[in-house]
Amino acid sequence: MKASQRRELERTALEVRKDIVRMTGVSRAGHLDSSLSVVDILVYLYWKVLKIRPDEPLWPERDRLVFSKDHGSPALYAVLARRGFFEREELWNYRRLGAMLQGRPEHARTPGVDAPGGSRGMAIGIANGLLLSSRMDGNDRRVFCIIGSEELREGSLWESALRAGDLGFEGLTVVVDSSAPPSAAQTPAPGKGASGRKRFEAFGWRVMEVDGHNFDHLERAVSRAHSDPEGLPCVILARTTPGKGVSSAEKGSLEKPGRLLDRNGMEQALRELELASGEMEEGVKP
Repeated sequence: MKASQRRELERTALEVRKDIVRMTGVSRAGHLDSSLSVVDILVYLYWKVLKIRPDEPLWPERDRLVFSKDHGSPALYAVLARRGFFEREELWNYRRLGAMLQGRPEHARTPGVDAPGGSRGMAIGIANGLLLSSRMDGNDRRVFCIIGSEELREGSLWESALRAGDLGFEGLTVVVDSSAPPSAAQTPAPGKGASGRKRFEAFGWRVMEVDGHNFDHLERAVSRAHSDPEGLPCVILARTTPGKGVSSAEKGSLEKPGRLLDRNGMEQALRELELASGEMEEGVKP
């Protein structure tokens, strides 16, 4: 990836993080730590990978993305707004009664959302159905699925993963946002530790591990997934930091998932992100 492209993605990710802090602060709702951890993954996919038309959200030939990390929905909404699926002003109505943007993504309500959220363990099954229908239509669209590491504890997910491996679903890429609050107790998922790597491999998947905040790593992993010589479904285990970009959230000062920053904390977080933006601009001056 060219340095200029990387910097542009980093700038976009910073702006998305600012929007997340603002929207969760205004609404006094949402999971800040889970949202900030998945930003870089979403920014890379929506700006560099997905075949989409923001001005035509239901374009039949578009790639599909199943977003199952519901606690990170503010990140998805902020990215969709920045990408042009709807006006950014909608972000400030997050979780209000009757608003477009609710706590769980709704494909019938929100432009750019391809599948409903709400039930853990269903994402890969939904992705399987989307990919199978596209193949029946003679379409070569790709399907991406983003899940949280805690979802690897769901039996229904592994049933769907086994089916995808059996059918050799080339074109299916699952990204696992492998973050957890520093104080959270870790319950190992089936397979190897909390990642499930061994089980995915046993089920016929190509498995890659990357730094989920490194755009070069993400580019290499997605490129390899799209050119897999054996035509296997691929899973990218992305190591991420909860609260990424906001030091108070990264250090675990929110104490438990879903806790929000107070007004002073929100203002400090925005100042920190603004400072990071300024330092980035200084770094590219001749």
